[in-house]
Amino acid sequence: MVLPPGMTVQWMPVPPDTARRGVAWQLLRALLVDPAAPITNVCPRCGAPHGPVRIAGAPVVASVTYAGGFAIACIADKAYAASVGVDAESVSDPRRSAAAMRGIIHPGRSSSLREWTRVEAVLKADGRGLRVAPAAVSLTEGDGVWRATVEDSPRVFDGWDVPGPRGTIMSVAVEPVSAEARAAAADPATP
Repeated sequence: MVLPPGMTVQWMPVPPDTARRGVAWQLLRALLVDPAAPITNVCPRCGAPHGPVRIAGAPVVASVTYAGGFAIACIADKAYAASVGVDAESVSDPRRSAAAMRGIIHPGRSSSLREWTRVEAVLKADGRGLRVAPAAVSLTEGDGVWRATVEDSPRVFDGWDVPGPRGTIMSVAVEPVSAEARAAAADPATP
């Protein structure tokens, strides 16, 4: 599986007694043209530092996740992606067993770990995260790329299942920039 141009995913183990957010920020800074760019992730609902990742003045959008003792960072070029979300889960996490996943995405039935990583990646790219019910996400299989929508939104997300650290399942979702927006960005004289 190859991600589209301008998109990168990297991961690093989180050492014992180390804040995982610090490791994620270290990964992001290594991916940025300007490693001094301010990185924040303020929750729009409560103000705590667990909301969407924002990088001031950067030509990329970003997302982070944590799984199986790893911090994982994803960036996508703003020329191609309006937003990005990444999610990974440890295949051995008992909180993600078939029994634990029953009814979370689909009432009355269990969901796979792959389905969960896709849904959570979409909700991160959507910017609202788990403030939106996972069941509001609709996934459609494609040829190498899956697509998703969120019930109350006209936005469409493209997604990829990507290899991650050993023992994890990982998915990435982006809201693609429209062809019109790409053309306008390339030619500032375009109305």
